[in-house]
Amino acid sequence: MSESARHDLPHLPPAAARLGAAFARPKVIAAACVMVLAALGWLYLGLMAAGSAGGAFAALCSAMGGIGTYDFVFMALMWVAMVLAMMLPTAGPMIFTYAEIADTAARKGERIISPLVLAGGYGVIWLGFAAAAALAQFAFARFAALDVGVVSAGGLFSGAIFVGAGAYQFSALKHACLTQCQRPFPFFFAHWETTARGVFRLGLKQGLYCLGCCWAMMLVMFAVGVMNIAWMAAIGIVMTIEKMITGRRFSHAVGVVLIGIGIVVVATSVAAHWPGRPV
Repeated sequence: MSESARHDLPHLPPAAARLGAAFARPKVIAAACVMVLAALGWLYLGLMAAGSAGGAFAALCSAMGGIGTYDFVFMALMWVAMVLAMMLPTAGPMIFTYAEIADTAARKGERIISPLVLAGGYGVIWLGFAAAAALAQFAFARFAALDVGVVSAGGLFSGAIFVGAGAYQFSALKHACLTQCQRPFPFFFAHWETTARGVFRLGLKQGLYCLGCCWAMMLVMFAVGVMNIAWMAAIGIVMTIEKMITGRRFSHAVGVVLIGIGIVVVATSVAAHWPGRPV
């Protein structure tokens, strides 16, 4: 069957037929998926930062068991919005690479699976991370390591997170995962699937590579305050650039910067609590 025959929709009005034909293309679906979901994540985070997003859940969560339940639901939704806003854009090159290959296959009349299935598998991994991060934040809040009001961690704790994240930038695991994220074409070429289950598994694998690449950087949000929009944007941009270029120089430079920030934070905290320091 020819390309034009597959995308002709004669039973629809011309405008609707053109729109339908456009959205039958994998690249259009992929772009819409990344842009819409990332935009929703940033919108929700913006509402949270403005203090407008929590009120709708307060009465419900209070009825479900008081402020503890409300805090956890608020944290979980916040981390879900964060992974949508920060991680989906970094996955854009991977999703678009799949869509390019699928678009070529579609032109040849071959069976393809929507990029939404791939994005779904990828998203499952990061939703799992969001749940784990929300549980960790809730636990830290209960033990007074973090403030329930979503403020930054103590100086020593924050500094340790920065230093740990910076050191991870030099690890073999980091670069093994980063290489897979930077070069998705060989991965898809070698593991191409034509079933929904197979493509979902590809999304899971790519999500795991991305998690292995970026988890330490995401934990920096515990150090700077998990509602710090400026740091969210900065970390998201850094992770996106890291996946779009090849080599290790940029990753190592980021590691040096993170370690430097961590040392300064720890030194400042120690100096502030040094015995005999005048108040």
